[in-house]
Amino acid sequence: MSLIRMVELPAFGDGRGDLVSIEAGLHIPFAIQRVYCLYSLGDHPRGMHAHRQLQQLAFCVHGSCRFVLDDGAARESVVLSTPTQGLLIGNLVWREMHDFTDDCVIMVLASEHYNEADYIRDYDEFLALLKA
Repeated sequence: MSLIRMVELPAFGDGRGDLVSIEAGLHIPFAIQRVYCLYSLGDHPRGMHAHRQLQQLAFCVHGSCRFVLDDGAARESVVLSTPTQGLLIGNLVWREMHDFTDDCVIMVLASEHYNEADYIRDYDEFLALLKA
């Protein structure tokens, strides 16, 4: 089973521009509790953690980047480069973000409010939790 779960997000456009619509319960399997954006990312990897409970939908509003997902058994990567493709990331999946274009803007829709206790920031701890 692939870790990469892409969601096609509907786009609507006319001569005035384009619009992407995302609806909880229709395009994502959770109620949205938090929304945040990452930008001005430079050359440093981001993420490097997993979540105990949190689920996310991530997509590039502008530019592109590469996501790496790891469930302790498999490691896969995917490039996000359009606002019409979202990446669903479940809980207990290690995530990393790399190779940002200068104009990259990532929007993330999250199933939970911010909770530091939900983060697993050490890869060995992540692997041990999966084996428990």
